[in-house]
Amino acid sequence: MKVHEATFGLSDWQLAPEIAIPALVILFWYLLTLRTLRTDSNTPLSNEKYFYFGIASIFAVILSPIGTHATDLFWCHMLQHMVLMMITGPLLVLGLQGVVAPKNLIFQKLTTPVFIWIAYAATMVGVHFTGLQNLLMRGIWVHRLIEVPLYIIVAYLFYFNLLDKKDENRRISHALSVIALFLMMIPETLTGFFIYVAPTSLYNEMFTLSDQRVSGSLMWAGSMVIDAIWISTAVSAWLKSEEREGVRINAEIAGEKS
Repeated sequence: MKVHEATFGLSDWQLAPEIAIPALVILFWYLLTLRTLRTDSNTPLSNEKYFYFGIASIFAVILSPIGTHATDLFWCHMLQHMVLMMITGPLLVLGLQGVVAPKNLIFQKLTTPVFIWIAYAATMVGVHFTGLQNLLMRGIWVHRLIEVPLYIIVAYLFYFNLLDKKDENRRISHALSVIALFLMMIPETLTGFFIYVAPTSLYNEMFTLSDQRVSGSLMWAGSMVIDAIWISTAVSAWLKSEEREGVRINAEIAGEKS
């Protein structure tokens, strides 16, 4: 297979309407929903900034030169992959809390903690170590219409339970959320490690070996940094939950004494 040869340029922006238009439609829906919620409820919505950052992160790695060269330069593809799965997904989860609360059976099944953990890890490992990568990188349309939505959807489903801020009716405890996030570092970092140390091309000579190694190092080191941020977010939610529980218990004790 011919090696993809491309030169990264800061002026290489693109439109990518098949991704940009759905993202703008979702943003418009979100703004309308927020307006309705503010009219019907006095509850402040403080998480909306996360949603805006999530949408912005999509545009940042799709419309920018990173997106333009995502099928030519493997390090651009890997950076795009990391942002969509490790940044965009969790930001959308945080931004949609209090705005939507999916309760249909299909969504409940897809967000079953064990199932979605395995699905997320399988997506991470399977795309990079099976023939899927070669297939997805053959054409820009396949990449945009299948791979990009897949990363965003799987990531949203994975982080949906783990970054849940409420204390009651959780699918998974705060403690297990931290553990699940920590364990996900294993397939993520190992994916980067094995891509980096591979002595030959893993993708039928589609990319240069140096490009492949840069991509592996991005995944290897970058995933640890990003995961640490979300783990600390989950730990913070856990500590706040314990604090609220302590306040509740103290109030009950005070009530019994009075």
